[in-house]
Parts: sequence; C-alpha cells; structure tokens
Amino acid sequence: MNRDLFIYDSYQRQHVRLEPIHDDAIGMYVCGPTVYSDVHLGNCRTFVSFDVIYRYLLALGYKVRYVRNITDVGHLEGDADEGEDKVSKKARIEKLEPMEVVQRYMNGFHHMMNVFNTLPPSIEPRATGHIVEQIEMVKKILANGFAYERNGSVYFNTQKLIQEREEYGKLSGKIMDDLINESRTLKNQDEKDHPADFAIWIKADERHLMHWPSPWSEGFPGWHLECSAMSTKYLGETFDIHGGGYDLKFPHHENEIAQNIGCFHHTPAKYWLHANMLLLNGKKMSKSDGNTISPGQLFTGESKFITKSYSPMVIRFFMLQTHYRSTLDLTDDALQAAEKGFKRLIEATKAVSNLSTNESALNTDLNKEIDQIIDSIYSEMNDDFNSPKALAAVFDLVTRINSFKDGHTNVNQLSKDTLSRLQSEIKIWVHEIFGLKNEDATTSGEGSKLNGVMQLLIDLRAQARAKKDFSTSDKIRDGLASVKIQLKDSKEGTSWSNE
Repeated sequence: MNRDLFIYDSYQRQHVRLEPIHDDAIGMYVCGPTVYSDVHLGNCRTFVSFDVIYRYLLALGYKVRYVRNITDVGHLEGDADEGEDKVSKKARIEKLEPMEVVQRYMNGFHHMMNVFNTLPPSIEPRATGHIVEQIEMVKKILANGFAYERNGSVYFNTQKLIQEREEYGKLSGKIMDDLINESRTLKNQDEKDHPADFAIWIKADERHLMHWPSPWSEGFPGWHLECSAMSTKYLGETFDIHGGGYDLKFPHHENEIAQNIGCFHHTPAKYWLHANMLLLNGKKMSKSDGNTISPGQLFTGESKFITKSYSPMVIRFFMLQTHYRSTLDLTDDALQAAEKGFKRLIEATKAVSNLSTNESALNTDLNKEIDQIIDSIYSEMNDDFNSPKALAAVFDLVTRINSFKDGHTNVNQLSKDTLSRLQSEIKIWVHEIFGLKNEDATTSGEGSKLNGVMQLLIDLRAQARAKKDFSTSDKIRDGLASVKIQLKDSKEGTSWSNE
C-alpha cells in the first residue's frame, strides 16, 4: 500500500509528508460540536471531511485512534471569556436541566452523523467528564508561570509565551496588534494583565448552572482548555493530527497550542488540518440574514433555496466534489448535478459485479491503462486527501465499466486479475473510503412488503394534504421520522429513504 501521503499543515503553512510518530498508528483529534442546538450543515461538512480522512488512513493500513469531543460546558457566547454558557442559556430558556439539553442535541448530532454515514470516533469524550484533568492542567500551567489568578478566575499569560517562544499567533497568522484590536471590551477585562490573555478557569456567577469546586473558585473550565486536556489524556502530550473547522483556528486552536506549551513546553500536534466553510449561493450562511438551510430541509425539499429534496448520500457525494480546504458553495443546480453523478456512480458499482472475462481477446494496453487509473486514485488522494481529483479518476473507471456493460468495449480484453482488481477497488473507494451507500430500497422479500406499506402511507398523506388535513399529513410524516424513515417531496412526487 502506497503511504506516500502529503498533507497541508496549517501550522507550517505548507504541504509536508505525513510521518506518524509511530510507524503503523496515528492519533487524530477533531473538535466536535457544542451541543446546545441542532448540528448545522457547515458542521456536517467538516465532520464528513474528517470522516473521509479517517477512512483513508484506515484504508492505508494505519491503526487510527480517532478522538472527537463533545463540548457540554464552558463554551460562552461569542467564544469569549465573559457571557452566558451556551448550554446553560438554552436550559434556562427551555426550563430544562443542562444535561437534558446536552442529551437531546447530542442524540440529534449522532443521528445526523449516522444519516451521513460517518464512522463513529474511537473515543468521544465529554468536557464535563474530564473536570479533574482540566483542573490539573491549570495547576501545571500556573506552576510553569504561564498563567495567573484574579478574583477566582485563572488567565493564560500570552505575553510570557510571546517573550519566551514567539509562538502565539503562529497558527492563525495574527500579530499582537490584531489580537488587541479583536479583543472585546468585557466585564472582566480589567482582571487581565493584557487584553489578549484568555481564561482557562472561570469563576461562576449566578447565571451558570454548571460549576465545580477548584483551588481558585467554584467555577468551570475555559472552552479551549477542555480540548487540550481531553486530547492529551487519550492521545498523549504529542500526537499526529489535530483537526477542525477553519473558523476554529482563532481563538480556539491558537489557545490550545498556547495551553499545551504552557503545560508541557511543546505544541500538542505535529500537523493541523482545517476544513473550510460552506456557502449558500455564494454567500456565507447566516440565520439573521435568512441565508441558511438545514440538513432536514435538504432532505425534505422544504426550502426556498432548492426545488426538490435530496438524499443524504447525494449531499455527501456533493461534499466530496470539493477539496476539504476549499469553500464549498451549495446551490440547487450543483445538487442536481451531484444527484445525477451519484446515481451514475452507484449504477456502475452494481454493474461491475456482473462483468466476467474469458481472456479471449486480451489487450495489454487496456489492462495497463485500468491499472494506472486505479493507481492514480491513490496518488490523487495522497495529495492532501484530494477527494475531487480522486473522484474524477474513479469516474474514469465508471466510463470503462459502462463501456464494457453496453458492449462498446469487449470485456474479454481484460485479464481476470485486472477485472478482479477493478471490481474490488471501485467498491473499496465508493463504499469504504468515500462512505457512499446504495440508497435503493430492496425489491424482494420483506423489502417488497415495506415498499407496499410505504406507498400506502404516501398515498394517504397525499390525500390528507389534498383535503388540507395538515394535522394528519404531519402526523404521518413525523411518525415515520421517529422511526428514521424520511419522506422527500419533489415536483416528481414523494419518495422515501430508510435512514
């Protein structure tokens, strides 16, 4: 297996060869969601991107420990050091326990990850389950002189880090003047020695429903500290890959690096990978501007931005068509094109299984060409996980498969070894690395019965809607959704998928 893999390291700002700390094992930490609301489509794009990276590392034969956290405390409004905890605020507004909020949205997040067919991480730690580790990390940072305590809160001393290491701002590319200008005028700003300093332990006030005893105050950990503590616990003081969304470069990842240097005197990860943002019709998604669409709206078609519903696998395929470091522009036209491409790809993966050869008309050049195309898929993916170029090479194979299937090219020109490799590799790439599933419902046995039941329900719902009996219509749709069956309305009619 060709492990000549180059990745773009955000920290060094260049393509570098991936050289794991251990020859056959890789540790990868990816910042997970803050579970106070439904996961948005931009997050889904990030997690799908890292799912493909995870899958490819596994395909290369690495043993991967993939850690993706859940933030369930300490993430304050505006990503700042002052303000209300996002989970606590949601709990207060909805009159729930904070852990009820966490459980609801964590369940929703897991469901959405399953819908998009992402593999679960090896470990999924929660911030509230690692308070002891975080307190111990604060103690070490204080002991090393990289933090100070003020009125029960503890702040990281960015100036000391800059004086001793000139590290702060290296990942994000920000200079100190930028950091000062971006620092907000906060209630607790006068407690800090410098505006760019940030909290690693925060004294709780009456608004914060979740707090723990510490040597400094009854309080809670800073958002950035959580990831430093959890990544270190499960991957060690130095691990291979740290990933997340592009928007986390600053302040989150910049502050993680500072904390690890302050605690262990070195950065946590060898390589930093960042997935770029998702746009909608060329503009940044924004709820306030109304320029937004949810995964559920894509599945149902109930949005002014699209003309029909799209299946989860079509959306996943669409995401793969753009490099993870590039912005991805979601448009209705692009989704329609992706749907056609996805169907063509899945049909080819089914058709290739029916091909056979008796080697009666062997063509050495054709066999060599197919082997070279397969090799090129790995070469493209070895260039910083370039899924669009790898996918383009896979479609070169699709063209050959369709030519064999339609009789335009004699399949007997292939050797049995070449055909066997073609059949194996395209399925490995489509299903195991790209993570795309065949969404067609089975047409026999129990599946045939289910199709009949579903068609009956679809007809009953259509009749209810025609009578403007929307309560019955919604009851059918919501009842099916509760057992993970999704109805998709379009101009062509209603279809369904078993999520």
